[in-house]
Amino acid sequence: MDLKRQLIGRRPERWPVRPFREPAWARQEPTYAECGPALIEAAVKRAGSRPAGNWFVFAAAREVRADRPSGVRVAGRELVAWRGPGGELRVGPGACPHLGAPLAQARVHCGELVCRWHGLRVGGDRPGWTALPSYDDGVLAWVRLDRPGGEPPAERPVVPARPRGTTVDAVATLTGVCEPEDVVANRLDPWHGAWFHPYSFARLRVLSAPRGIDVAEPDDRFVVEVTFRLAGKLGVPVVAEFTCPGPRTVLMTIVDGEGAGSVVETHATPLGPGTDGRPRTAVIEATIAASGRPGFARAARLAPVLRPLMRRAAARLWRDDLAYAERRYALRTDHH
Repeated sequence: MDLKRQLIGRRPERWPVRPFREPAWARQEPTYAECGPALIEAAVKRAGSRPAGNWFVFAAAREVRADRPSGVRVAGRELVAWRGPGGELRVGPGACPHLGAPLAQARVHCGELVCRWHGLRVGGDRPGWTALPSYDDGVLAWVRLDRPGGEPPAERPVVPARPRGTTVDAVATLTGVCEPEDVVANRLDPWHGAWFHPYSFARLRVLSAPRGIDVAEPDDRFVVEVTFRLAGKLGVPVVAEFTCPGPRTVLMTIVDGEGAGSVVETHATPLGPGTDGRPRTAVIEATIAASGRPGFARAARLAPVLRPLMRRAAARLWRDDLAYAERRYALRTDHH
């Protein structure tokens, strides 16, 4: 049995909150010596070489509804998404094949879209309009775009391993002026955590990191010991690992401590250029929390109340991290 399974199999501590000591922010132990630029760049390149089968995350699954369509943009393509009569996910081109009306403004009737300009119905295949492969994994909605993806297509997306049993999930979405690799590079730099996010993290230490260019996928992981700050000098210590199951996805899994088995999936989806010609990337981050505590099932019933709090915490972190990703993009493309 590997270390991860051993750690996740442990019984939770009776009381996970611990007091901790830390130096003033400027007196923390510097991490730049460990955080080699070449190390991060190599990890980003390895992630980028993994197949995705042309699948892109475009929204939280619960945001796609049966009573009205949603307009989305992925890789420069205008798309529309809604749900069919049985709740199945449907995705297709966002322009009506008649005169190009926005189908995001269409009405849903009997599981089909009815264009508001001239009443054309779409839902199946029509001349000039073909439904796209899509997938609902229960938390996130995916679409397959073969031309922008440029890979051999896969029947299903690579959905990261998630905790089983009772969970609470929340999805936060933000957009930045950068490319997906800049988002991935941010997540593959765990050393910045306590420096850049002192309101959330304390006592961060990278226990192991992949070294070199050619690293076998089972060993291609960052393992981090960190305390999630609750209030003042109280926090929850955990051990987490970061892996990349695909070129635009970074998975953080708690492998020891409170909530072991819980995951945070960060998906970086290219949207296409903005009005200024620069690329836009959506960060779609799913937090899927689990716990072995007996009271967690009761707490999970409050998921509608917990989700906005979880989204707010993720959004606060990503407002900082998008500044990091945007700065990286500007530096490497000389747009600053």
